[in-house]
Amino acid sequence: MGKVMTSSAAVQPQEDPIIACTISRNVQDFELLIEDMEAILGETWGDLGFEEALAYLQQPEAESLEFVAVALNSGDESNLPLILEIIAAARSHGIKVILIADEVSPASLHRLLREGGNEFVPYPLPEGELAQAIDRLRGRGDTATPPLPEMRNPMKPRQDRAGAVLAVQSMAGGTGATTLAVNLAWELTGLDKKNRARVCLLDLDLQRGSVATYLDLSRRDAVIEVLADTEVVDSDSFLQAMQVCQDRLHVLTSPGELVPLDLVSAQDVARLIELARAEFDYVIIDMPGPIVDWTEAVLEAAHVCFATLEIDMRSAQNTLRVKRALQAEDLPYDKIRYVLNRAPGFADLNGKSRIKRLEESLSISIEVRLPDGGKMVAQTCDQGLPLASGQPRNALRKEIARLARSIEDLVATEDKAEPTRKAR
Repeated sequence: MGKVMTSSAAVQPQEDPIIACTISRNVQDFELLIEDMEAILGETWGDLGFEEALAYLQQPEAESLEFVAVALNSGDESNLPLILEIIAAARSHGIKVILIADEVSPASLHRLLREGGNEFVPYPLPEGELAQAIDRLRGRGDTATPPLPEMRNPMKPRQDRAGAVLAVQSMAGGTGATTLAVNLAWELTGLDKKNRARVCLLDLDLQRGSVATYLDLSRRDAVIEVLADTEVVDSDSFLQAMQVCQDRLHVLTSPGELVPLDLVSAQDVARLIELARAEFDYVIIDMPGPIVDWTEAVLEAAHVCFATLEIDMRSAQNTLRVKRALQAEDLPYDKIRYVLNRAPGFADLNGKSRIKRLEESLSISIEVRLPDGGKMVAQTCDQGLPLASGQPRNALRKEIARLARSIEDLVATEDKAEPTRKAR
């Protein structure tokens, strides 16, 4: 087996430098990895545990490392934050990373690869796969995981639309607001495959927005430039700050850095919405959880605001507080449409009774009921896929698709009643 390593130095002097090491909770759980490392590298590799790896990577002895093989199984997923730190530390020192994963969940594996894994090899190791992965790393030269490419938006400004604005506001954390916003936007792009509607998704949850994660998009510096000075932003620069997901959905992600919610004013948000309306048939806005100074600007511009909640006390209390605040400020409360996430099934009589009591106690009407899509919804989101791509038969996906069709029908009806509305 390779050399046992410590956070300060190898145990004994070596004539040949250590050029690789395994990092795991217990390398003895990966016997095939030990065999392959010895066969490929002889005595020029060592082993580190998770707890000591970070310290060792900061030492001068680590400068000779070409790569590390991070080995983990399902029991290590609770240590994912530490493992991500190790990967980040390796990348910062120009050390490549091979992931050796044994029955690790797709969501965790996706995150590990996104955060810096250069190569992935499943365990038990297929014959010759580790050697091929090492050859690929060496063949690419000194290129740690490259940043995600800047995807230029090919769409040219046309300013020939008057798009419908649909906002999504959560009444409590975890009620599926972003999942609804992302998948509703995606479904709207696919209703007419011959003449696709032009749809954009604006992630205005500036601090914790996860639209980029849910659609596997990078976060670009151009977003902050647009938000910081909307007065000089024109249609062209606005479109270029966006990314295009699979050639059909245009997305303005939240910034890559943590920014204050008051980075933008009500006037800024109103300008962004008008720019979007002029270019797209539908403008979907994912709102931050808190009610902010510019929430009013979104409500004024929106045709509908979907408010997501669940059958629990926190949702009920927050809904009541938001309702009172909007009515007290004489804001357009009539645009709110309540969406119940993880709604009981049609055969759940007790659940139906609870919904009725919730509506009566809050004096609201719940117009949209989304079923519980199960664990696969979260896993698909972590994989950066819309439900239509990752779980097309999922019950939640089907209900969101039905909601999209009803919105299309409503907009078509309004178009007929309003001849001055700009045509697609």
